[in-house]
Amino acid sequence: MIRLLIADDQALVRGALAALLGLESDVEVVAEVGRGDEVLAAVVRHRPDVAMLDVEMPGLDGISAAALVRAKVPECRVLMVTTFGRPGYLRRALQAGATGFVVKDTPAPQLADAVRRVASGLRVVDPTLAAESLASGESPLTERETDVLRAAAGGGTVAGIARELFLSEGTVRNHLSSAIGKTGASTRAEAARIAEENGWLL
Repeated sequence: MIRLLIADDQALVRGALAALLGLESDVEVVAEVGRGDEVLAAVVRHRPDVAMLDVEMPGLDGISAAALVRAKVPECRVLMVTTFGRPGYLRRALQAGATGFVVKDTPAPQLADAVRRVASGLRVVDPTLAAESLASGESPLTERETDVLRAAAGGGTVAGIARELFLSEGTVRNHLSSAIGKTGASTRAEAARIAEENGWLL
């Protein structure tokens, strides 16, 4: 029997996944959580074989939660399941130690098969996403450019971003200009959108 933990901030999605996968004769859903910062404690408490984590959750994103699980409870394998099939998310999830990465609209039989394969130690990656990830490559942004662009994506002013990140306004403008150039955008809003679509801002 494969012990499964499901983490998703949408109760309806979480419940549907638990109901669907609970119908499988060899899968037992042992825990459900709705926040990323609840994942590690639940894994420690329930000792699942597989933790199925959403990427975007409050408290802590799923990729960061995956890294914690792999560091603290390495025998638990991680399968990322996301609505947003962004290439940057896939690359970062695999770097964090996830064994699998699939999108939420994966048919139930294939999702159950992904859980089984991950539990057995095999890597499972959505093939379309894998191809996109190879095509898009690594994020061209530095860590600081990413921070500035993430703050800009929320509609912050240069002054506001400077205060938030403890930088000078001139430094913020330089990072924004660099990020706009690297993404091929013409405005910071467009740069933020391109970076978001590629999964570079999480």
